[in-house]
Formats: sequence, structure tokens, C-alpha cells
Amino acid sequence: MFENLSDKLDRAFKVLKGQGSISEINVAETMKEIRKALLDADVNYKTAKAFTDDVKQKALGENVLTTISPGQLLTKIMNDELTALMGGSTAELNLSASPTIILIAGLNGAGKTTFTGKLANYLKTQLKKKPLLVADDVYRPAAIDQLEVLGTQIGVPVYANRESKDPVAIALEGIAQAKANGHNVVIIDTAGRLAVDEAMMQEIERVKAATQPHEILFVVDAMTGQDAVNTAKVFNDRLDFTGAVLTKLDGDTRGGAALSIKSVVSKPIKFIGTGEKMEALDVFHPDRMASRILGMGDVVSLVERAQQQFDEQQAAELQKKIRKNKFDFNDFYSQIQQIKKMGNMKDLMGMIPGVGKMMKDVEVDDNAFKAIEAIIQSMTPFEKENPDSINQSRRTRISKGSGTDIAEVNRLIKQFEDMRKVMKQMSNPAAMANMMRRMPKM
Repeated sequence: MFENLSDKLDRAFKVLKGQGSISEINVAETMKEIRKALLDADVNYKTAKAFTDDVKQKALGENVLTTISPGQLLTKIMNDELTALMGGSTAELNLSASPTIILIAGLNGAGKTTFTGKLANYLKTQLKKKPLLVADDVYRPAAIDQLEVLGTQIGVPVYANRESKDPVAIALEGIAQAKANGHNVVIIDTAGRLAVDEAMMQEIERVKAATQPHEILFVVDAMTGQDAVNTAKVFNDRLDFTGAVLTKLDGDTRGGAALSIKSVVSKPIKFIGTGEKMEALDVFHPDRMASRILGMGDVVSLVERAQQQFDEQQAAELQKKIRKNKFDFNDFYSQIQQIKKMGNMKDLMGMIPGVGKMMKDVEVDDNAFKAIEAIIQSMTPFEKENPDSINQSRRTRISKGSGTDIAEVNRLIKQFEDMRKVMKQMSNPAAMANMMRRMPKM
């Protein structure tokens, strides 16, 4: 996410490295590089110029303390200004009404229907809401099919009327069904449209007028950069949407949309999509995104993702098993599945301060767990529950069954045994204290 922009900003900061003070000359040189980096990221020209002018004024107005370098000071100012540029604070959904009506709009191919499913999943799992999806695309039967598949996948009902070609009537029918069945959120997935298509724009305006939505979310493909911002402006002039959603941030994203949209349309980014899975949706936090762009990581989001995937009761049960040395391959497999739900591995590593830069040229294979999963799945239920029972003949059978080399099976079992020993020690405070006492003094 934003690797090229982060790289170029890092190079721009090197202009100030080794400088004892901030001067008009070295700041101007740095701002020139930062403006180039922003324009390369497809940020709106006026936005990029106003941003660098603001940063320059603030940098020249600061006294550099002896404890920090000019580069560190500029990084702090950049972090504050990037945060402000992207909205300053997190914009929450307005969910005060019951039912809350959310209208989803966007261009063809922006990932609108996928986002609709992700939003329903987020509302259901994280906010404990009872959403209803409304399939309001009367032009593309496949869109209705897609929404019904997603609804089944996440356990959220979908209202569809395949006989009707009136999106206003379908939306109102969906709201009526939600009220009748006790759903407290209605998410209306409208047809993708082009801003130049006047008939389609008038149609969505009629849907808005009839349904009186509490939230109108405009879905933007982040990979389209400045074009996305221009389109958002046209849609906002017609719909006055309440927030934007950036999809496909896990792709080759330059960052222009994220950095420009707030300043151009004066509407906040509320969510970002970071993958295809239904869990790959994050609330947009400007301060955290600024930190990530500047290579400072985002530990808070990493912890939040972990908390979303790890159940407290399961964690307590697991802790008991570890203390009794009963942690087995079933538990190990379960932990792998939870880690995978957190997102792609490179994205997760990028949230750890300093690691993002180290990993920028490293390819991280999201299929890295496949061999481990195949080995565990080739074990019998008895072997999974009793790792110590896996002798050489069993290892040979597991190797053949999983299509892996015997050395891979041996390595996994050895690593599992070592991990189990460490986990057992860490769960025992007395053993940990004893281990610390034995460590050599520095």
C-alpha cells in the first residue's frame, strides 16, 4: 500500500539528513521533491501545491530543538499535515436511526457490490447489527446473483425482485421488508453508472429522494487515482454523498485518491478495502494512514485486526491447553486460519514500524501456509490430538499424503515441538522467572 509514495518521500527527507538547521534553501529543495512525489502519486496539482506550501510555512516557523534533527521535525510536520489532508479524524457511520438506510453508489467495476457485502459483514460481526441487503441493480442479473452469493457467505439476507425493473420500487420494498422483519440497517446496492450518463444519474437521484438515506457512500477504485477524485466530484454535486470508500488498496495503488478526495469534495473517506475476502475492510483512520505512508507503521490497526479474529473464550481455552502442554495440531491449524483472516502477509508486515521499508522489495507469498496446512490435513484425528505419537512411519505416510518432502514434515514437527516448549515456559511465571535468572548478565 503506497510503497512508491513512501519510497519517494523517504528520499525527499534525505535532503535534510545531516543538516544542522532548517533553512529556506534546504526546505525549498525538500518541498520540491515532496511535491514531485505527490504528483507522481497522482495527487491533484492544487492539493499538492497547497500541501507543500503549508508544510514549508510550518517548517520555517519552527525552531529545531537540539534533541531532534531537521529531518525528524519535518517528518512530524508531514505526519500532522497528511493527517489533516485526509480528513483529520475518523468519520463514523451515522447508525442512529432504526432502520438506518445506507445507499451505495459508484462507477461500474469499482467493487461496489463486493463492498456492500463487506459492509454488511462488518456491521453484523463488529457492531452487532442486523442488516438486510437490497439488490437494486435492475440492469445486471449477475449483480443480483453476486449479492445473493455474498449474503449466503456472511449469513445476511438479501431482498431481490427479479421481476421488477423499477429501482425506486425495489428499494422501498426492501425497506418495508426490513421493518417487518426487525432489521436495523438496510444497505441498498444500486447499479454501477457513469457520471456522463444523465438518465442513470437522474435514476439514482430518484432512489435517494424516495428512500431518504442516512448515509450515501460513494465507492471509488483507488487504482484509478486522480480520475476517481474527478468522478467523485461529479457524483457529489448530484448526490451530496456522506462519505467515500476506497477499494483495491491492496493493488498497485499510487495514493492520489486517498490524499486528494477530502480536499476536492470536502467529504471524508469512511472505509478502505484491502483485499477480496469479506473481512478485508477497515475503517479509515487518517492519522494511521499518514503514519503508514511515512513508513512509521500502524501497530494500532494490527492489534485491532488481531482482536477481531481472536475470540476471548477460545484464547482462554487455548491458554489452559498450553499450561497443560496439550496444545496440538488442531489448535495450530486454527491459529493459522485466524492469522490468514487478518489480511495479506505483506500488508500486515507493513503495519510493523520499520518493517515496511525492509519488505518493499521482498515478495511475500500469501500461499506460504499451504504446505503446512496440507501436512496437518494429512494427519489422522489421533495424530493431530497426539503430536508425540507421530513416529517415522507416520511421517512418511503424512509426507506422501500431503505431497511434500519428508524433510518438510520433519521440519514442521520439530518447529511445532520447539514452539510448544516455549509456549509452555511463557505460560508458567515461575519457569519464566527461573529462565530469566539463568540468562547471562549484560
